[in-house]
Amino acid sequence: MTDPLDDFARREITLDGATKAVYVAGTGPAVIVMTEMPGISPHVARFARWCARPASRSTCRRCSARDGAVPDAEEGKAVFQRACVSAEFRAFAGNASSPVTQWLRALARLAHAECGGPGVGAIGMCFTGNFALTMMLEPAVLAPVLSQPSLPLDNPGGIEISPEEIAQIRQRLERDDLTVMAYRFEGDRFCRAQRFAAYADALGDRFVARVLPDSAANTRDLPSFFSQVVASPHSVVTAHLIDEAGQPTLAARDEILSFFARRLGVADQARAEEAAPSAGS
Repeated sequence: MTDPLDDFARREITLDGATKAVYVAGTGPAVIVMTEMPGISPHVARFARWCARPASRSTCRRCSARDGAVPDAEEGKAVFQRACVSAEFRAFAGNASSPVTQWLRALARLAHAECGGPGVGAIGMCFTGNFALTMMLEPAVLAPVLSQPSLPLDNPGGIEISPEEIAQIRQRLERDDLTVMAYRFEGDRFCRAQRFAAYADALGDRFVARVLPDSAANTRDLPSFFSQVVASPHSVVTAHLIDEAGQPTLAARDEILSFFARRLGVADQARAEEAAPSAGS
């Protein structure tokens, strides 16, 4: 299964001395979609398109060499292993943010300057799951979503951010009346209950957690990377999402999209457009 990503514009963006590729679609306030391992799969691209539909601009940041494809189990494991030793990530070290979050904060500033609106939304998944929280250190980020945040890998109750940064973020959440949305499956072996408990302890009632039952996860026609390497319900809005009415994963997706729309003023914009008189009336 491949996705040509023809409806996205590929951009090479240089920030803080580093050049990275992103894919952009839509118009309006920006939502930054940080892809899960092992990259911009068709499932991730589908979610990015959903983010772009309600008059938003979706920016998807790549992390593998084959964008639009799902690597098989062996290739996916190789991507995973490279990420574990990459200088961009802190896969095994809690209490500190991954260095790549500095670049992502700069991307949020750029996206806000280019797209306008009150601010930027951000969602991280798996390896990037916590990045949306660290990006709250950038004032432009108003709507952070953590989907199955999986780092640090060696500490189920650890969170990938320093105590000083978490204190700054909690102050900002209180001052600006913001919340952090978070999602996981109950039996996820990479994002366990201890991690959500740690976030709740650090952020109080500003941390809004959603835990889905394992029975809500898609188990049909999974790529081998997910069936053999991930091997548990994990990807709430991508590979394990069931795109059918009444499904908990689809409800989670809708809640996330509504969260972005509300925080970024898209819902107000849509209502204003609906209320405006049509030409010639």
